[in-house]
Amino acid sequence: RDSQQADTEHLSRWKKWRETSSKSLKKALSEVKGLSSYLVLWRHDIHSIEGKFGTGIQSYFSFLRFLVLLNFIIFILMFGFVTLPIIISKYGIFNSTIAYISPKNSEDICTIYEPSGNKGLVYFYTYLKDLLSGTGFLEVTSLFYGYYTMDTVWISIMGYNLPLAYLLATFAYLALSFLWIVKRSVEGFKHNLVHDADPFQSYCNKVFAGWDFCITDPNAARLKHRSLQYELQTDLQEEKLKQKIAERTMKEKLRIYSLRIFINIIVIAILSGCFYSIYRVTVFSQENSNVSIRNDSGTDLVNLLVQYLPSMVITLANFIGPLIFSFLIRFEDYTPAFEIKLTLLRCVFVRLANIAVLLFSLWSQISDCGTDKCKPCGYNYKLYPCWESDVGQEMYKLMIFDFIVILAVALFMDFPRKLLVTHCTCKLVQWIGPQEFEISDNVLEIIYGQTICWIGTFFSPLLPAIATIKYFIIFYVKKIVLIHTRKPAARPIRASSSNFFFLLVLLIGLLLAFIPLGVSIAHIPSSKACGPFRNFNTSWEVIPDTILEFPTGLQQILFGMASEAFAVPFFVILCIIMFYFIALARAHKRVVEQLREQLV
Repeated sequence: RDSQQADTEHLSRWKKWRETSSKSLKKALSEVKGLSSYLVLWRHDIHSIEGKFGTGIQSYFSFLRFLVLLNFIIFILMFGFVTLPIIISKYGIFNSTIAYISPKNSEDICTIYEPSGNKGLVYFYTYLKDLLSGTGFLEVTSLFYGYYTMDTVWISIMGYNLPLAYLLATFAYLALSFLWIVKRSVEGFKHNLVHDADPFQSYCNKVFAGWDFCITDPNAARLKHRSLQYELQTDLQEEKLKQKIAERTMKEKLRIYSLRIFINIIVIAILSGCFYSIYRVTVFSQENSNVSIRNDSGTDLVNLLVQYLPSMVITLANFIGPLIFSFLIRFEDYTPAFEIKLTLLRCVFVRLANIAVLLFSLWSQISDCGTDKCKPCGYNYKLYPCWESDVGQEMYKLMIFDFIVILAVALFMDFPRKLLVTHCTCKLVQWIGPQEFEISDNVLEIIYGQTICWIGTFFSPLLPAIATIKYFIIFYVKKIVLIHTRKPAARPIRASSSNFFFLLVLLIGLLLAFIPLGVSIAHIPSSKACGPFRNFNTSWEVIPDTILEFPTGLQQILFGMASEAFAVPFFVILCIIMFYFIALARAHKRVVEQLREQLV
C-alpha cells in the first residue's frame, strides 16, 4: 500500500509538472507570437490604409507585401544554390576551385560566343544604355545565364554539380511559389465560403462580433470603426444591386445581354490587334538589334529604341488595354465584386498573353531553321549564340521598363492631375476630379511583373532581387499616390473575396509561367557556347545523366517511377482519392444545410 501511495504521489507530481510546463510553454509562445506581430513588414502602414480606405484597398497592399517576401525567398534560394558557390570558388574560400565546361560533341562554330562587353574608353551614356538593356558590362555578370559556364565547383574535396543545382533550384522556386500561393488561396477560400454562405450571418458577425475589445488606442479604434463602416457599406451596396437585378424586365435583360455581347466582340478585336502588333515588333527588333550589335554600331539612341521596341509596345498595350476595359465594363451593369473580377481576367489575359506572344516570337527566331541556319547546333546560332541570355535580357528589359512606367505615371500623371483639381476652378477639371484608386489595374501591374520574374529567373538567376527591390519601392510609391493624389473607388469591394481572387489570378500567372519554362528546359536545344548545360542537348538531360551515376537498384526504382506502368495506376489512385474527398465534401455540405434549417 505504501508503494502504491508513493507511485500515485509521484504520478500526480509528474502530472502537475507536465501541466505547469505546458501552460508556461503556451504562455511563452503566445508572448513570442505577440512580439513577432510587431516585426511584420509594413504592419502599421497596412492597418492605417485599412482604416482610411477600407479592406479592399488594404488587401492590395497586403498582396504586395506577400510578393516582396516571396521574391526575397526566391532570391535567397537562387543565390544560395547557384551564385554563392561560384563566388566562394572564385575567391578560393574553403580551398575551393572551379571546373569550367569544355565543349564536347559540338561543332566549333556552335561554341563561338563573344558578349558585347565594353572595352577601352566607355562613355557614361553607354553604361546607362547597358543598365537599361542588360547588354555590355551586365551581359558578362552573374545576372545572366551565360555567366554560369561551369561544370563542377570543388569545395575542398567535395564536388558541387552546378548544372544539377541550377535546374533543381529552378524547380524548387516554382514549387515553393505554387505551394505558398495554394496555401494562402485555401485560407482565403475558407473566408470567402463563410461570407457567401449567408448574408444575414455576415451582418450579424459584423454588428455583434466585429469589434475588437482589446483595442485601447483611440487612433486604432477609429481605424477599426472605419473598416467596419466600409464593410457594411459594401454589403448594403451589393444587396441593393442584387435587388435591382431581380427587378429587371425581359426587355432590360435583352438590352443588357446584347450590349455585353457587343462589348465582348470589341474586347476580342482589341486583343487580336495587340497580339499581332507584338509579334511583328518582336521579329523586327530581334533582326535589327542583333545586326546592330554584331556590327558594333549600337552606341546610338536608335539601337536602344530598337532593342526596347517590344517592351514599349507591350507596356503600351498593357496601359491602354485596361483603360478601355475599365471604361467598357461600366456599361455591362455588374456587381462591384464581379466587375473587378471580369476586368482583372480580361486584363490578365492581355498582359500574360502579351508575354506569351513575345516568347513565341523569340522562339520562332531561335528555332528558325528554314535555310539550314541551325543544322549544326539545333538552333539559330548566328543570331543567338547564347539564346538563354537573350531571353533573360528581354525579361530584364520588361521588368525595368514596367518599373519606369509605374514611376512615370505617379510623377507625371497622378500628381499634376491632383494639383489641377486642387488649384484650378475650371468646371471641366472639377468634373473630371481626382482619379480613383483602381484595385484591378494595380493588382494587374504586380501580377504581370511577378509572371515576368518567374519566367525570367531561369534565364537571369538574380532577377528576383530586382523584383524584390522594385516591389519594395512600389509599396511606398503607391501609398503616397493613394494618400495624396487618389480617392477610394466609389464602389467599394470586400477584402475576403478580393484576397482570394488576387491569389487565384496570381496562380494562373504561375501556371502560365510553367509552359515557357517547360518548353525551354525540355524541348529547345541548350546553347553550346555558354551556360551550365552546354554539353547537354537540353537542360532536362542533366537529370537522367545524374541518375545514371546512382547504384543500379536505385536507378531501376527511379526509372520505374517514371514509366507508364507506374504512372497509370498512380493516376487512377489519385482520381479515386479525389472523388472520395469530393463525396465527403458534399456530405458535409448537406449536414451543414440541415443544421442551418434546425437553427432557423
